[in-house]
Amino acid sequence: MKPHLLVWLAATVWLVLGASSSPAQSGSVWGNPQERRPLTLADASWTYQQVLEPKQLIKLHDLVTVVVREKSRMSTEGQVDRRKKAEGTMTLNDWIALDGFSIVAAPQNNGEPKASGVVDNKYRAQANLQERDMLEFNIACVVADIRPNGTLVVEGHRKIQVNEEEWEYSLSGIVRPEDIMPNNTVQSEKIADLRIHKRQAGHGRDGVRRGWLLKWLDTYQPF
Repeated sequence: MKPHLLVWLAATVWLVLGASSSPAQSGSVWGNPQERRPLTLADASWTYQQVLEPKQLIKLHDLVTVVVREKSRMSTEGQVDRRKKAEGTMTLNDWIALDGFSIVAAPQNNGEPKASGVVDNKYRAQANLQERDMLEFNIACVVADIRPNGTLVVEGHRKIQVNEEEWEYSLSGIVRPEDIMPNNTVQSEKIADLRIHKRQAGHGRDGVRRGWLLKWLDTYQPF
C-alpha cells in the first residue's frame, strides 16, 4: 500500500474515534441545553410583561380602589332683544254739568281738553356662559353590601390635613363585579348611583367662600 494512502486512512480513523468520544458543541447563546436550567419566556424576552393573576371573588368588606376621572363641560349662549312703542292722543269733546236737578252740557270755555303721550320701552339681554370642571383622585373603598343580583355597594372616605388646610373626600355607589379590573381597581364612570363629596377647610377656603349675606342675596336676588 502506498504511504500517502496509509496517512489518509490513519487520519480518517482518528477523526471518527475522536468525534465519538468528545461531546458535541452547542450553537445556542444560552449554553449547553444539558447544563442550563429550562428557559422561560420571562428570561428569554426583553418585552415580556407579567400576566396578571385572575381576579379573585370579591367578598364583603374587601377593599376596591376607585379611580375618579370626572370631567364636565358646558357652554350656553342666549340673546333677547325686545322693543315696544306706543303713542296715544285723547280729546274730551263733551262734558256734563248739574243745573239744579237737571244735567246739562258743560260749555268748554277754554277749549277742548286734550292729553297725549308716548311710551317707548326697550329691553335687551345677552348672556354667555362657559363652564369646565375636572375632578381626579383615587380612593380606597370598602364593599359595604352585596346585593342579591351580585352587584356591590362600595363606600369610602378619605381625609387629608396639612397644617391648617384640610381636605375630605367621600364616595359611594354601586358597581358590577365584572367591571373591577384584575388589579382591584374600577373607573368611576362604571359606578352607578355615584355620589362624590369633596370638602375643603382652611385659609384657602376662607379666602374664596361667600358670607351669609352674599348667599342670601344670590338666593333671592332682590336687585
